[in-house]
Amino acid sequence: MAGAKETPRQRMIGMMYLVLTALLALQVSNQILQKFVLINDGLERTSRNFIQKNESTVSSIAYNVEQQGNNEKDVPKVDAAEQIREATKEIFSYLEDMKQQLIAQSNAKNDEGNFVNSALKNTEVAGNMFVNNGMGEQLKETLNAYPTKIEEILTSVGISDRKFAPIALDASEMEIFANDREARSKNFVALTFVKSPVGAVMTQFSQYQNEVLNIESEALNAVASTIGSFYFKADITEAKISAVSNIVAAGTKFEGTMFIASSSSSAAPTMTLDGRSVTVDEKGFGQIEFTATPASEYDDKGLARRVLKGEIVTNIGGEDQVLPVEYEYYVAQPVVKVSSEVVQQLYADCANELLIEVPALGNTYAPEFAVSNGQSIKGNKPGQVTIIPGASGKVTIGVSSGGNKIDDVAFDIKPVPAPSIVPAMSNGSAVDLSQSQAIGSLTGLKVQAIPEPTFGRTMAKDANFEVTGGEVRLLRNDVPRQTIQISNGNSLAMRQLLESARPGDDIVVVVNQVTRTNFRGNKIPSSLNQIIRIGVK
Repeated sequence: MAGAKETPRQRMIGMMYLVLTALLALQVSNQILQKFVLINDGLERTSRNFIQKNESTVSSIAYNVEQQGNNEKDVPKVDAAEQIREATKEIFSYLEDMKQQLIAQSNAKNDEGNFVNSALKNTEVAGNMFVNNGMGEQLKETLNAYPTKIEEILTSVGISDRKFAPIALDASEMEIFANDREARSKNFVALTFVKSPVGAVMTQFSQYQNEVLNIESEALNAVASTIGSFYFKADITEAKISAVSNIVAAGTKFEGTMFIASSSSSAAPTMTLDGRSVTVDEKGFGQIEFTATPASEYDDKGLARRVLKGEIVTNIGGEDQVLPVEYEYYVAQPVVKVSSEVVQQLYADCANELLIEVPALGNTYAPEFAVSNGQSIKGNKPGQVTIIPGASGKVTIGVSSGGNKIDDVAFDIKPVPAPSIVPAMSNGSAVDLSQSQAIGSLTGLKVQAIPEPTFGRTMAKDANFEVTGGEVRLLRNDVPRQTIQISNGNSLAMRQLLESARPGDDIVVVVNQVTRTNFRGNKIPSSLNQIIRIGVK
């Protein structure tokens, strides 16, 4: 299947696997784990909405067949719908049992029923449960047997053109991993459970449950669409919204379905949401999609409550009726993640290379940066940016995506550390100051400015120092005999100085200026006061 065109559902699964894989390369913070708990909660709420909708569809199929006089071609479809619902309940319960076993074995909940961050971080429990004892392979077999069973039920009532993709896939079967050499060789079990945190695997099980319910919904709709047309009649009607998740990160799209619980293909409702018209498909379902805007305030869990309000107008009992609908959802505050070896403080007037990410936005992340007390240079990939702070104080980076402000991150500005002055022989080796040196060995003496180790390693483009000011003196009994000036520490007139040198004299190096060449090639001089004494023998 590698390279084949993937369905939106398969791409969503692939993205979840990428998130799980990315977590393995990070030290998972409590804040990220809490977001997984929130996402899991949202998926479970979506599952409950799905179940309610699917149960209503089964009842609607039975009601519609009865209203049309129990046509002999449609009666078996009632049984088929009930079989689909029963098969779904069975695998949904199986997945819930697996999830609860995982939570129990990892002690992911305390006595009060709250999740424990340390347990959610555990990356061994899932592997032990699903890899070492074969439960993972059994899970794959069970998941992939479900869509096949649903296809068989549909075929039994003459619906043979509806096919469903397998749920549990190896990396090689996902287009998103086609060019990932490390991941594409992994099978379903290794990709899902090896070294995966409990919190992430728990969320994955909730996603599988959503997958199953989504297949059920499509199958039931396929059955309902084949039932003969009839006059819409319902004693009890209810307007609802079913969303992919009721938690959506600011800057990402809210997606869901707005529908009448007793709707049918013969109905032609009109729908509005927050005063805007909603597109209604041929089956009578309204398609909702909009970008969630950031909130001005979030609660202590990083969530902001929102309420959608709309109306559905449809013909009930021969009259147009207005059905109001409300749906509560939450906008999650995206977490800005900054990666750099010097992330706590940025060096003044240097090219500080940062990677600024917002994991919750996924592929929708289109970063823009506004810098105060500094400048920025955009990198080649999303999130890559070079910050050149001012001379002192703090530098603030405003992070936006797609025109929506996400957050500000601020850093202290750290001055460039002074280099160490090291006298070196002509071959580059440092002079041993604890011993006197032969006069002839000092003819090629150099005075080098060596950057502080951390600065030199992390800011290589800005760590080019040279000695550009000072003097070298020849002392005899602490009385100066001759002096040469330093304009370039790598080129000293030492022969001139050493012509009158004798054993027992001292060479004194006085450095009062060094010059740093920054990433732009600019020369930046700075004062220094360092004296080094070398004995002569």
